Amino acid sequence: MTNETESVLSGVGPRLKALRLQRGRTLAELAEATGISVSTLSRLESGQRRPNLELLLPLARAHAVPLDELVGAPATGDPRIHLRPFKRNGQTYLPLGSGTGGVQAFKLILPAGTNLPQPDPQVHEGYEWMYVLRGRLRVVLGERDFELKQGEAAEFDTRTPHWFGRATTESVEFLTLFGPQGERMHVRAAPAK
Repeated sequence: MTNETESVLSGVGPRLKALRLQRGRTLAELAEATGISVSTLSRLESGQRRPNLELLLPLARAHAVPLDELVGAPATGDPRIHLRPFKRNGQTYLPLGSGTGGVQAFKLILPAGTNLPQPDPQVHEGYEWMYVLRGRLRVVLGERDFELKQGEAAEFDTRTPHWFGRATTESVEFLTLFGPQGERMHVRAAPAK
């Protein structure tokens, strides 16, 4: 095996771990989604197990990324982003970038429904910014419970208990930027009067 191949394979584990953590998934959740055991996933992420196609294909599907992103293939020069939506908890996520580190951008679509979802606030490391494109988004942030309408934005530290969902029975579309703790968005706004 060449040094170049060995170098590519040794980078797969850290990329897999970074993807899983960025998406807020546990090894157990990923094991359930892929059919790969927790111990195998752990060994892949730590570099103790060599990746192969039978393991990488279900992981690429579960993370909704192209296989070449998992193995760190060189860029082809095509600047277009090929959106590959994925669903989680009934929500549709459209990744708006192909990077695996730093700030991640997504368009989220919460489908219309007759029942309004009940808040279940969660906490995790990171910082989030959201901007509503269409509909009304209910946001629970710590003790605050408010709605964002089309054209409104919010940003917050995700270590604060938070939840978001439809405020009405109509669907909601919004953009979200999520980054590791400390990578705050820099938004220019008119000063408060």
